[in-house]
Amino acid sequence: MPRNKAKSPPHKAVRPKSAPPATSARLPPALAVLQQFRELFRVSQQHFQRIETRCGVSGAQLWALSELSAAPGLTVSQLARKMSIHLSTSSNLLDKLEMQGFVRRERGSADQRIVRVYPTAAGQQVLKKAPRPVEGVIPDALAKMPAHALRSLQRDLGQLLDLASVRNPKAALKPLAEP
Repeated sequence: MPRNKAKSPPHKAVRPKSAPPATSARLPPALAVLQQFRELFRVSQQHFQRIETRCGVSGAQLWALSELSAAPGLTVSQLARKMSIHLSTSSNLLDKLEMQGFVRRERGSADQRIVRVYPTAAGQQVLKKAPRPVEGVIPDALAKMPAHALRSLQRDLGQLLDLASVRNPKAALKPLAEP
């Protein structure tokens, strides 16, 4: 479905993908990388703000809705794995979506312990009007990277985290779009 550009907030001009900001070429590498992190997080935050404005749900809720639309009937734990989030976070996202009428839960007839989640017609409407990528800027970009680049990035970010003076491994299982 084509996006309605009249409703989208104005965007800044996009510079070519390979061109760094003019100032980063003169910066020490650590500061140039810091600027890249800032840009990545800012464009991600702006995208989440557009999602909330247009759809009335958080970026993480929209991603969950998208996963459920692609594979109706997922369990809470299956959704958590698909989004790489904690089980309780997945459950909380679904609680909010259910309260808004965007998903419904059904217990299996054979095993009442199994709860499957389905998007509603209202949830599908939210997805139709959502800005892309629905999963967020960073997950979308990572999905487009070649495997060797992802392995290198994983190694380098692991080293960066090892050097950080403060760590919070639990933060890795919380969506960027959630406070």
